Amino acid sequence: MSSNDNSAVAGPSAANMGRLLGLSAIGIFIFFIPITIDGKSSIPLDHMVGFLRGIMGPAAGYYALAMIWVGAAYPFVKGTWKNTTTDKVFSVLKLLGAVTAVLALTGWGPEALQSKDMLPFLFNKLVISVGLIVPIGAVFLALLVSYGLLEFIGVFLQPVMRPIWKTPGRSAIDAVASFVGSYSIGLLITNRVYKAGQYSAREAAVIATGFSTVSATFMIIVAKTLNLMDIWNQYFWLTLVITFVVTAITVRIPPLVGMDDHARDPEPDVPSGERVRTAWQSGLEVAHNAPGLLENIKLNLREGLLMTISILPSIMSVGLIGLLLAKYTPVFDWLGYVFYPFTAIFGIDGAAELAKASATGLAEMFLPALILGDASFVVRFAAGVVSVSGVLFFSASIPCILSTEIPIGVGRLVIVWFLRVALSLLLAIPAAMLIGS
Repeated sequence: MSSNDNSAVAGPSAANMGRLLGLSAIGIFIFFIPITIDGKSSIPLDHMVGFLRGIMGPAAGYYALAMIWVGAAYPFVKGTWKNTTTDKVFSVLKLLGAVTAVLALTGWGPEALQSKDMLPFLFNKLVISVGLIVPIGAVFLALLVSYGLLEFIGVFLQPVMRPIWKTPGRSAIDAVASFVGSYSIGLLITNRVYKAGQYSAREAAVIATGFSTVSATFMIIVAKTLNLMDIWNQYFWLTLVITFVVTAITVRIPPLVGMDDHARDPEPDVPSGERVRTAWQSGLEVAHNAPGLLENIKLNLREGLLMTISILPSIMSVGLIGLLLAKYTPVFDWLGYVFYPFTAIFGIDGAAELAKASATGLAEMFLPALILGDASFVVRFAAGVVSVSGVLFFSASIPCILSTEIPIGVGRLVIVWFLRVALSLLLAIPAAMLIGS
């Protein structure tokens, strides 16, 4: 087929424009436009999840338990549990998560586990919500990420990606896919492009540690836990900005700056005079080649369910271990001392608590939100930002990165996590003080 034929196929037909503009606009509405229902102002996705949970009642707990048990069995059924040491460790942790989920639902077990800030809080406030919002969010993410919007945005961002983040323009797609989709989707894209020689080792590591954070659907859970949904748009956009500002700093300092930066097949630049036309054409081509709406929803729902069964058992086990360590041991108190200078400098109430909670995010990104749900506004907002902008945590994102071919080990990942949390605190606290003033 000639290039003219391709242009005609993917040109500005009513169908292609409807997909690019119409379906993408619906996705934007679902995730970013607050509406008020029964006196509650929130984004449509949150309203949908709340409505579904209300209909399900106690059955929501049994649904979450079923997903956890399926997730715990999945690595053994597929045989992936024995691939690496990391897979073996997390497969065992998922089995532990299945056991603790039963304890949470039945109320069995020692009193220390059944106190309201332990298993009941973890299961009822977090696991059930995540278990519902991830698959439902995945359905609507099909509208946001599959019909050309990301590619359209990516072409326009080419002139800023290289000078600011030292990555090719195409990495904008990875960044946005992670933020509105999931870190697993972003890492899948990153690993595929790296193996094809289109990213250098440093570029792939920057994207994996700087852009591949939790998705908008996970951020809703954090915002709800911290009572921030009434300022959802401020929280979302400030978190996005802070995450990417921190990444712009970490790419310029060790350990990332010293990594190999040669790609076999680097990205050609789009001429500035062709940018609008190229962006429009790229968006239309993706819209044209995208699967039908029902098929796409089915694919995204399957991805959402697979992600749900993967993360829920880890949240129950690693999350519980983190909560127990935070409550009954001084581990995070010690680690929190490292971050205390970054919180104390602003003279806020709860600086020590924020420093300690920020340290717990290394185990599980939700822990700061779980620990600080009743804190002051500034502390809650900063914790919500750091939970996301820290990017790296052992219950999910770090094992995902280690499972790729990106050459970055655990030691470097922990150093990057520390730098990201420290820098995020320095940016998030003053932002919260401005919003709350």
